[in-house]
Amino acid sequence: MARQLAQLREIPLSDIPALDAPTLKIQTDEDVETWRRSRSYQDYAIFLRRLNESVVGRDIPTTQSSPSEAIRKIMALLDSLDGWIDEIPVQMSPQRFGNLAFRTWGKRLEEESDALLGKLLPSNYAAVIPQVKPYLLTSFGSFGRMDYGTGHETSFALFLLCLTLTRFLHPVPDEERNIVLTVFPRYLRLCWRLQDVYKLEPAGSHGVWGLDDSSFLGYIFGSGQLRDQTEIPVSAVLHPPLPDNNLYFMSIMRIHQVKHGPFHEHSSQLHSIATGVPNWGKVNSGLFKMYEAEVLGKRVVVQHIPLGGLLQWDPASPQPAIEAVLATSAPAPTADTLGATRAPWASATPSRNAPVSSWYSNSLPAVAPRRGAMGPPARPPSNATMGPPAL
Repeated sequence: MARQLAQLREIPLSDIPALDAPTLKIQTDEDVETWRRSRSYQDYAIFLRRLNESVVGRDIPTTQSSPSEAIRKIMALLDSLDGWIDEIPVQMSPQRFGNLAFRTWGKRLEEESDALLGKLLPSNYAAVIPQVKPYLLTSFGSFGRMDYGTGHETSFALFLLCLTLTRFLHPVPDEERNIVLTVFPRYLRLCWRLQDVYKLEPAGSHGVWGLDDSSFLGYIFGSGQLRDQTEIPVSAVLHPPLPDNNLYFMSIMRIHQVKHGPFHEHSSQLHSIATGVPNWGKVNSGLFKMYEAEVLGKRVVVQHIPLGGLLQWDPASPQPAIEAVLATSAPAPTADTLGATRAPWASATPSRNAPVSSWYSNSLPAVAPRRGAMGPPARPPSNATMGPPAL
């Protein structure tokens, strides 16, 4: 069911030269609260929900689609960065995590970022380059710590947000759908290759008590793809191999590539979702709440994200609470969206300082998986809409 969404504002190119460059603003927990009341936080929340809505009932395309020139140029940029991995071989070093060649890759990105962005953006976007460059540089991991986590993934999403605020990308369903189903899978595959080749350490991993060591948005968008259908149960993720036309399934299969042993032991949160959440709509809404609290609400994550400029930092003029903004993006409450049927881990909101496990352990029932309930889901039809299984 389509939902009425808030519009994403536009920042005229003529206004950009007067903007300050983005810098690190968040140093304390109070700064996190300031950001959560800021215009940039609202912009990001609206952006994510628009992206999520654009892919409901849609598959990752299995054939070449016809994206806009802007999408094609972003894909070309990511292809170029991927090609650098072949040109920068790993070094013989004794470290378990973090091959020193990743710093060489990162130094090249820092040195060539202006040229890359100049090739990506039209000439009249010259003033945009210093505004988006910090987000591109922090999208692929920390070159000092040689790690990667949800903060870096968020930086890439903010990079795409800035390109949309300035209308290099356009907030219309077709473009938003290509951002999620074309650009984002390409970005994930690049990051996974960087992690594998250069042995990057998970940044701030919660281990078994976290959702995923490195990523989060793929689970949100993937559950959004499945949100309104009923043929594929949430428990389908317990039966790999899974088709690669859904971001949630892609992310689960990535876990099986890098972790070994019983799924319920190394990925207990995802296992709990699969066995205790009745439908994808509740998974999707609950993951949004968890992302806002456990990623965007954590100082140790967002303190590395530069703010200001296009992503307005306005502590002197606080905006309405984020919940009020999101109310304009959602349908009126119904029996299916009231508290009685919310995602189980969202039924009682823990403090953002609470352990990640508290999102589930106090409210999600421990339900054993049903053996033999369902075999591996077959690949769905390859057309644009999600069909019944024959994700």
